[in-house]
Amino acid sequence: MNLYLRYFDRETLVSDVEEALDFLSSIPEIGLNPDLEADIRDYVASDVCYPKRYKVRQRVYFIIIKTTAATMEDFKEKKAVRQMSPVIEKHDLAASVMTRLTEMQPGWYEGALDFKRVVMIPATGKHEYRDTHFVAQCKANSGQDCYARIVDYLRSRVDGRSQFPSAKGKNFHFKYLGMWK
Repeated sequence: MNLYLRYFDRETLVSDVEEALDFLSSIPEIGLNPDLEADIRDYVASDVCYPKRYKVRQRVYFIIIKTTAATMEDFKEKKAVRQMSPVIEKHDLAASVMTRLTEMQPGWYEGALDFKRVVMIPATGKHEYRDTHFVAQCKANSGQDCYARIVDYLRSRVDGRSQFPSAKGKNFHFKYLGMWK
């Protein structure tokens, strides 16, 4: 694993932490001290792969990036970009969520919904929104049907001004519990 270091227009690609520290010590503004040196050594020895930024002074930083690039040209052309995990397009991810939500599988579902419930404060007589977590088990044909049943149930029991999230959002979760009898 090589290290790319940059401070304004000064940059280098080195193969070990000693070369990196030599580069940084050649820049007087950075002020390499034992604490900074120890932190850089810890970062290089760790399994962390994201770039690390070090503050020199207000709004002035230098950066260290771990890379598999053998030369500066390879690094600049991004030939040695490390892939952390397979890249999943947002569109594909949304499509899979929608597919799972609308997949027809009759049975028992458990749905959890976080919504904004309007409640009255008895002391003042005013109303306010409160974050409310609601979990229910119901018979349904799909995740979407489970969501619809839960929201229909809640609409008849809470203030009409309460706000319910979308079934596609992060505030609704469901799981299939099994076939009904």
